[in-house]
Amino acid sequence: MSNTPTPHIEAKLGEIAETVIMAGDPLRAKFMADKFLENPVQFNNVRGMLGFTGTYKGKRVSVMGHGMGIPSIGIYSYELYNFYGVKTIIRVGSAGSLHPELHLGDLVIAMGSCTNSNYAAQYDLPGTYAPIADFELLRRAADTCDRLGYHYKVGNVFSSDVFYSENAYNEKWMNMGVLAVEMEAPALYMNAARSGNRALVICTISDSLITGEVTTAEERQTSFTHMMDVAFSLI
Repeated sequence: MSNTPTPHIEAKLGEIAETVIMAGDPLRAKFMADKFLENPVQFNNVRGMLGFTGTYKGKRVSVMGHGMGIPSIGIYSYELYNFYGVKTIIRVGSAGSLHPELHLGDLVIAMGSCTNSNYAAQYDLPGTYAPIADFELLRRAADTCDRLGYHYKVGNVFSSDVFYSENAYNEKWMNMGVLAVEMEAPALYMNAARSGNRALVICTISDSLITGEVTTAEERQTSFTHMMDVAFSLI
């Protein structure tokens, strides 16, 4: 852990907490810092990827953006786990529903992630790797949703490298019980596994690929607070 600052994070060793809650949008990270953290201090602004460390109910925690897509979260989570001593990363993000009972604002807790990404090829494994969440974090997140009365489902998500696709395979993933589409989970789960650490992805449904429901960019930035409540309950 001597390679700090990194090319993408300007923090010095010790300025980032062992638990980091991450969001694709750096402005969502700033929103979390303002809403949840006591005495937040900014530790990163490289490429506009904001990061802050403060306390939540007396416990030290950091929040940070991770950008869009598997390559982006792959870089940031790798550096946090391997160079900054981070032990736990919880992603709070948006997802498109593939399930008829998941509507705008509902939560998906990603137990596992299917993907069309080639990220796992770097490990040269003799088969197909199944990226999964940390069970203890997942169980506590589900318990928190039950306690707070938040509507949620736990299961598989599909993490795609492609946002604007030439082919529509949503129905095939739905037929395999996949709950929603997002773009980051497998890289986070693989980096956690490889470094011996923990990770969990909690997503809010921002649109439905079944009904056509959709939220605005501002709503995605500032109103998806239920998943944040759940994430901070895990600190």
